[in-house]
Amino acid sequence: MQVEIIADRERWNRFVESQATGNITQTWEWAELGAHLGERSLRLGAVEDGELRAALLLIVEKAPVVAQPYFYAPRGPVCDDPSAPALAALFEHTRTLARAHGAFMLKLEPNVSDGDQAWLDALQRLGLRRNPFATHPRRSWVLDISPDEQTLLAHMKEKWRYHIRLAGRKGVTVRATLASADIEPFYTLYRETAERDGIFIHERRHYEDFLRLYGERDAATLLLAEVEGQPIAALIVARCGPVATYMFGASSNRERNRMPNHLLQWTAIRWAREHGCRLYDFRAIAETLEPGEDMYSLYTYKQGFGGYSLFTLETHDLVYQPAIYWAYMRALRMKRRVVRWRQARAARQSAAARASSAATGQASAQPGAQPGGQPGGERTAAPVAPPAGERD
Repeated sequence: MQVEIIADRERWNRFVESQATGNITQTWEWAELGAHLGERSLRLGAVEDGELRAALLLIVEKAPVVAQPYFYAPRGPVCDDPSAPALAALFEHTRTLARAHGAFMLKLEPNVSDGDQAWLDALQRLGLRRNPFATHPRRSWVLDISPDEQTLLAHMKEKWRYHIRLAGRKGVTVRATLASADIEPFYTLYRETAERDGIFIHERRHYEDFLRLYGERDAATLLLAEVEGQPIAALIVARCGPVATYMFGASSNRERNRMPNHLLQWTAIRWAREHGCRLYDFRAIAETLEPGEDMYSLYTYKQGFGGYSLFTLETHDLVYQPAIYWAYMRALRMKRRVVRWRQARAARQSAAARASSAATGQASAQPGAQPGGQPGGERTAAPVAPPAGERD
């Protein structure tokens, strides 16, 4: 068993897409996206008799506070048999690389269901420890898209089907594109979404590179929702093997009553089916499915399309330098306490605002006043804003 740097794009992607543990964030192109962010990457393959047995895409990142490099494998490694010698060979090779790069740990977040005992036993045997602080959200919403379209529509909530059809009746059209000229309207909408929802987005080049790289092998597309030729919402979808993933979404503050996002998601599902995918991954939802939790509003929106919640294995770390790792974990715990405090404060403020609004609505509903209420088809705002583009 040899561990090599894999330099063949087709060979790498063919293996990643053939494995149940494969994921869009372990594909060849994902590593290329980090180049303009100042990140280095390594594509390691465990090879036996000329065949890949396991793969590990490593991103070399720098941890805040401790300001030291570490290895991060987003949804890696790719290996369907955790007891295979290939996995042990990969991890052993990372120790040598860690010395060369000065990395103090390897962070793994495998594309494996939570509680998978075979994986838990293997990771413990190989010296990894559990880390309660995930980088990649652990819970996502997934839809089996193998049934026919009528069945898929029938399993959606009635209002979701209504919104899909309403968008068409209100003049919304959706077109798929990879044209570089269409990046500008997408990014304009994305900036507008980021300002509205208070979230971070990359520079335009990141999304341009994403579409160019994955588009080269017909593995992604940009969907633009337009009214009379004017873009009002957009979505980027990509695929890895049998799974299509909703990557980025954006919408304008205008024309929201036309409900373009429901039609965009349905169009993305149809695109995925046309490309042979069996699953559609809506990505992140709240880790704890309780009102008031961060990203709970994403759960209430995405589950309207039908599907189920998928909870992945917790983060595991392979520690190379214990002293630095201790300082890193201490900083993470402090950060988590601050984040939780801010979320709790936002939830209290939102609850107070809703109570005040309800009181005002009751008062305004007296004789002679116009009754208050939500416009038809709009959803009540969540206590904590979801990521960009994922709200109507």
